[in-house]
Amino acid sequence: MEKKSNIIYVYSRKMAVADGVQVLADPETTKEAGIKFPVYLTEGVFNQCVKVPKSAKGKQTESGRLWDILSMFRHSAVGNPSSFLSFEVKVSGRRVQLESTIGPLDFDDPAPAITIFLPGED
Repeated sequence: MEKKSNIIYVYSRKMAVADGVQVLADPETTKEAGIKFPVYLTEGVFNQCVKVPKSAKGKQTESGRLWDILSMFRHSAVGNPSSFLSFEVKVSGRRVQLESTIGPLDFDDPAPAITIFLPGED
């Protein structure tokens, strides 16, 4: 007889967004980039790749930097049958390795969502 397990605790995506651990990419920009599912960035990706440093203020925008990530993701994802993807994006003249996965939006919502993260992040 199979034993049932009770869930003790779940850290949901909603909680991660509320805590700032994940950031929802702008849905309009996501759609314009040709991505049909919601995209979430980890705090690390947002801070390192989207947030504009003081030295680049006036020269770059968060929306432009987000566009670069989403367009490179989309370009790399075309034809990739895996739920995991590794890709590069150029940020302020340097190459940054990013990873992504597609899976359920949340523990209670099976709709697909994409998460983009730095190598080594959960």
